[in-house]
Amino acid sequence: MLKPATETPLESLSSICAVLAVGLFVMTFIFQNFVIPSGSMEKTLLIGDHVLVDRITFAPSARWAPLVRYREPQRGDVIVFYKPNPETPDLILVKRLIGVPGDRIHLVHGVVYLNGVAQNERYAAMPESSSDPEDAYSPARDDFPADGTPLGSFEVWSQALPSHVENGDLIVPHGSFFAMGDNREHSADGRFWGFVPRENILGRPMFNYWSFETTAPQMDAQQESLGARVGAFFTTAVHLVDKTRWSRTFHLVR
Repeated sequence: MLKPATETPLESLSSICAVLAVGLFVMTFIFQNFVIPSGSMEKTLLIGDHVLVDRITFAPSARWAPLVRYREPQRGDVIVFYKPNPETPDLILVKRLIGVPGDRIHLVHGVVYLNGVAQNERYAAMPESSSDPEDAYSPARDDFPADGTPLGSFEVWSQALPSHVENGDLIVPHGSFFAMGDNREHSADGRFWGFVPRENILGRPMFNYWSFETTAPQMDAQQESLGARVGAFFTTAVHLVDKTRWSRTFHLVR
């Protein structure tokens, strides 16, 4: 009768290290989790959505993974990327890709015209009349780029914009993309900071693996002091059941 094999402490440590190495590789180069901190993509993505990001599809093809299907980002894709000219290093955003290189884009009252054709964007929240000044019609924002860049735009983009406009259309240059949030009235997007270089694109969110009801100020507090982060942790633990958006679990991002 054979006796069950027993691992030595060194073999056990080696096994744990191997598992950790594989997990680190997967979470670094294949998938990555990302928490939605703002309402710029509502209702596609809500504040507090935790999404799994696919980092392979948009990556350059590699010989070691011949069966992986690579492709270039396409119009309508929701993309995760490093913000161009960020206020802080490595600031990551999530927006929808509106224009690819060579596209001609302009907005009329929030409606996107792509290569001269008005787009029917079922996912986009259009500007509406409201008592809130932030929700009111804004020419620079909603008729972009006819009136230049919106208030609060990056100075470098405000200066560069005219060189990318032709006959009222924004022309997306080679090697870059134009992205906007689905919640057009509350999205600081390409209208404010310009084009997304191809090399800035990290991947695409696949689905929500967890969604917790929270607010933008609460998300900001979690990034501040250690005490704020500890408080946020206990708040989440106490309200794990009643504030989890169960209907959004494994909700596909489209």
